[in-house]
Amino acid sequence: MSTCYLNGEFLPLDEARVPALDRGFIFGDGVYEVVPAYGGRPFRLEEHLARLRRSLAEVSIDDPMDVAAWANLVRELVDRNAPADQCIYIQVTRGVASRDHAFPSGTRPTVFAYSFPFPHVSDALRSSGAAAITLPDQRWLRAHIKSISLLGNVLARQASVDAGAHEAILVREGWVTEASASNVWVVRAGRLCAPPRDNLKLEGVRMDLIGSLAGAGGVAVERRPVAEWELR
Repeated sequence: MSTCYLNGEFLPLDEARVPALDRGFIFGDGVYEVVPAYGGRPFRLEEHLARLRRSLAEVSIDDPMDVAAWANLVRELVDRNAPADQCIYIQVTRGVASRDHAFPSGTRPTVFAYSFPFPHVSDALRSSGAAAITLPDQRWLRAHIKSISLLGNVLARQASVDAGAHEAILVREGWVTEASASNVWVVRAGRLCAPPRDNLKLEGVRMDLIGSLAGAGGVAVERRPVAEWELR
């Protein structure tokens, strides 16, 4: 059983408990971040923590830690857990309060984090490619926030499972946004194309990395609106 962190304490994951009136449970009122670690080394930690802090600010949850404390927490969980390649999941909710839609005053954010093995893509899938379906993007208009309210993404991913596919690519008014749990690149006319950064999609930390690697390898990169017909 992996070691997790909950409100200042490290403990076995199966012993972690939060109150039923935590706003993350009642409203999905919180944000999250996932930091991969390869060979025990967190991947682009600074960029992941910057996105976490942006999400907290977007939903007006007081950041319970400074950058150094967040970084130390991630490294501590990596060290305490066994897999060389793992992911550190971090979740921050607004805290515990009587049920009311408006923000409560004087609550302390709930901070939870744990490790799980990195879900590597199999060689067989890399060779065959991943089947995908397309769906209308019916989520809210602030998808750039890494919110724990993920029901729209869950329903899209399940639709792909029901169709025997690996992923659902989402389209809004004829333009590609992202997939249920992935960003989307399109290769067109020798160029690597991806939708621009905006409020309709959650941009992965790897997006900038892929763009940089492509540019270094002489592949032209375009960040621009991508039409559904181009995707097809």
